[in-house]
Amino acid sequence: MVEFRVLGPVEVWADGRRLPAGQPQQRAVLAALLVDAGQPVTPQTLVDRVWGDTPPQGARQSLHAHIARIRRLLRLTGEGSGAPSRLLLRPGGYVLDIDAEHVDMQRFRGLLRQSREPECPDPHRVLLLREALTLWRGEPLAGLPGSWAARIRESWWQQYPDAAVAWAHAELRVANPEPVISRLSELVGEYPLVESLAAVLMRALYAAGRGPDALGQYARIRSRLADELGVDPGPELQALHQAILRGDMEAPRDRDARPAAGRQPVPAQLPADVSGFTGRAAHLAHLDALLPGRSGQASTAMRIVVVSGTAGVGKTALAVHWAHSAASRFPDGHLYVNLRGFDPADQVIGPAEAVHGFLGALGVAPERIPAQLDAQAALYRSLLADKSMLILLDNARDAEQVRPLLPGAAGCLVVVTSRNALVGLIAAEGAVPVRLDQLAYTEARDLMAGRLGEARVSAEPHATDEMITSCSRLPLALSVVTARAATCPGHTLSTLARELREARDSLDAFAGSDPTTNVRAVFSWSYHALSTPAARLFRLVGLHPGTDITVPAAASMMGIPIRQARALLTELVNNNLLTENAAGRYGAHDLLRTYAVELVASLDTQAERESAEQRILDHYLYTAQSAARMLEPSRETLTLAAPCAGVAPVVFTSPAEAMAWFVAEHRALLTAIQRTADTRFGAYTWKLAWTLNTYFSRQGHWHDQASIQHIALETAQRFGDRSGQAHAHAGLARAYSRLHRHDDVQTHLRAALALHRELGNLVGQARAHHGLGFSLSHRSRHQEALGHIQEAIDLFTEAGHKTGYAESLNALGWSHALLGNYHQALGYCQQALTLMCELGDRHGQANTWDSLGYVHHRLGHHNQAIDCYHRALHLFRQTGERYLQAETLARLGDACLAAGESESAGSAWTHALQILADLDHPDACRLRAKLHETASF
Repeated sequence: MVEFRVLGPVEVWADGRRLPAGQPQQRAVLAALLVDAGQPVTPQTLVDRVWGDTPPQGARQSLHAHIARIRRLLRLTGEGSGAPSRLLLRPGGYVLDIDAEHVDMQRFRGLLRQSREPECPDPHRVLLLREALTLWRGEPLAGLPGSWAARIRESWWQQYPDAAVAWAHAELRVANPEPVISRLSELVGEYPLVESLAAVLMRALYAAGRGPDALGQYARIRSRLADELGVDPGPELQALHQAILRGDMEAPRDRDARPAAGRQPVPAQLPADVSGFTGRAAHLAHLDALLPGRSGQASTAMRIVVVSGTAGVGKTALAVHWAHSAASRFPDGHLYVNLRGFDPADQVIGPAEAVHGFLGALGVAPERIPAQLDAQAALYRSLLADKSMLILLDNARDAEQVRPLLPGAAGCLVVVTSRNALVGLIAAEGAVPVRLDQLAYTEARDLMAGRLGEARVSAEPHATDEMITSCSRLPLALSVVTARAATCPGHTLSTLARELREARDSLDAFAGSDPTTNVRAVFSWSYHALSTPAARLFRLVGLHPGTDITVPAAASMMGIPIRQARALLTELVNNNLLTENAAGRYGAHDLLRTYAVELVASLDTQAERESAEQRILDHYLYTAQSAARMLEPSRETLTLAAPCAGVAPVVFTSPAEAMAWFVAEHRALLTAIQRTADTRFGAYTWKLAWTLNTYFSRQGHWHDQASIQHIALETAQRFGDRSGQAHAHAGLARAYSRLHRHDDVQTHLRAALALHRELGNLVGQARAHHGLGFSLSHRSRHQEALGHIQEAIDLFTEAGHKTGYAESLNALGWSHALLGNYHQALGYCQQALTLMCELGDRHGQANTWDSLGYVHHRLGHHNQAIDCYHRALHLFRQTGERYLQAETLARLGDACLAAGESESAGSAWTHALQILADLDHPDACRLRAKLHETASF
């Protein structure tokens, strides 16, 4: 039997023996996983729970070390007792794969649920509740430091006295008052203001024949309430006191049969349902699954739901619509308050005002409401302790605004809506997050059809699509534009779509006199809730060239440390002004980006904007050069000025990391190049374009490569930058070479050669000669090609460039092979391979193995050729070279066919065709024809 204990010190037990759970920090990681046993917990959530809002440098590394040790600990749980517990890494985070019943807190809650079943007989209820209380071994999470552990501890402690009261009533129903007196006499000292504890203790004392002691207990709690809260005991205690004085106290009964002066009101405070509510079926089903009695409740710490999302995404509409559909499940009523957490006039409803209103709705006379918030919250929890109520807390700003409004009883369900993710509420109180993003396209169209009629929407499908796109599928924006369309029936949707298109860089089309439906105003409420640094970062997002931004890029734009940037991005995510689309990448929908563009243009000076732009360009230039060198170590390094202060380039440890960065930043880099061309930052244009050559070439983005190199060439010419022109000409030649535009290749390489000669750049000249030789070989001018390759060898030798020399040796061997000089070719290629291996140039090795494969095939050494091609393919895959993989696969197929392996030949050609078709390369037609011709093999 395996037990995980958190109701006391964090411990792990297996078959009656305690296993070593490690130091406090490791136990904190384990506890952070146990509270969500069976559910994914992200690494960032674990860091937040263990180290708080300001984790130390290396917190992630420490977390991984603790995870490894916890996995070793979990393996011990299976020794001698079957399969061990497991800690798995899933897409959503780490999942502690254990039976929830093996966690004492979950076991405690399960026993309480069983005891509340109406058909549960009293003797069995007593046994269930006794077992539940024995699970508590002291202060929960004892010895664990940190604010998260403190919040969890406080939250769980509030559940203990309620369980003790339920147990005491059960004991009294089977006429067993003595254990109640023994335990509760001590417990009322720990919870001196909890009236329900005092009441059941008075009942137990009276049932044991100790009436005077019961009256003394009443006198003590009345004195404490007066001294500390300035109030008298509540109706239950007063009625109980009078019954004891009269000597006619009734038999013990359930807590829900409280004496009362009259029937308490049943509050019904939900606002009106949303007319024509559309979509969100998955979210509504998720909320339905959290209703009392539905499956999945066993592992829910508290029935609290946080519906979060950006401004205008429809959080309140969803919550109110669902609340109306679920209202009948809560017979004791529904409480609602708009907390105005993001009110434009800053008229935020404080917890004291909100709980005061709830107490009034629950029938508490004004003079009975305590003055202090803690006392108000305690009274509120007491009144709801045995009720089944739905509480909707709308527009909350943060967790602290919500906590005093949370009931402690399982019969209630709390739905909170907020633009803030309320991570603290999720972490400490176990709230279930329900995140709203933009509507799906079909939902957005249904919304428009519901407001304008299906006929009008169907009549102009293209305009409908454009309006949905312009509104970023945001319900508020769609509601604004459909309202305008509805009030202007004479306007076509195409007219409205054109207006939205013309106002693409502005939110004017969504403006209005009502601030609750003015998109710019609604966004501003979230913006003004930000800290000053986070607000600045949000504005700067409007200058970023990409659709999403990384932590280092954000740090560079701001000129701040990485850790601080990460905290600001988290603040923006929690306020739903950004979303973390992928690990470490943060983006916003188009309307929010437009809002950021407006803000940065109006609030930041030109000097401030240009400084941020230069820092992000430095970030991209230095990072891209580092990535390019990682992919192609032999490429020359540009001589760059020192980056601006505060710039944080990314450092790569492998070619795979570098390639992944280029893939993720592809569009941002293109946009940066296009933006800089006509600005004072034009020097960045050709330099950024140059850093992308290897990535574009290997991934087959030749049209993009040609396009940006044209921009780079024009910009360098405008600035009179000869070096930039030379590099741009070379980049254009590289792109055109893969596109088989060899006349253009020759033109641009000769231009590059002339410029590099003028500049005295030996390596640049050698590269140009090498490229000219390669291009001439493709046009079967092999003898001319040899002359250029020999020039390249001489220049590389003079420059001391070993990698270029080795590449040219391979090119020399390839040209001889094309001339039929196979043995001579073999010698050059083997020399090149030896040198490539010494230099560690994997891409050069792959090219040379491919050349050797071709030579061996021509010499009739088919098995050797096949082996060479497989070696080349392995290395090309490592370097991310797609087109050359296809070329090698095509030649591998030829070698396999010559060796009599027709099935392997067909497989190689098919794979090559898939790559070429994906690259939209003209060679695909030739290979497709070959496959068709050899279909009989």
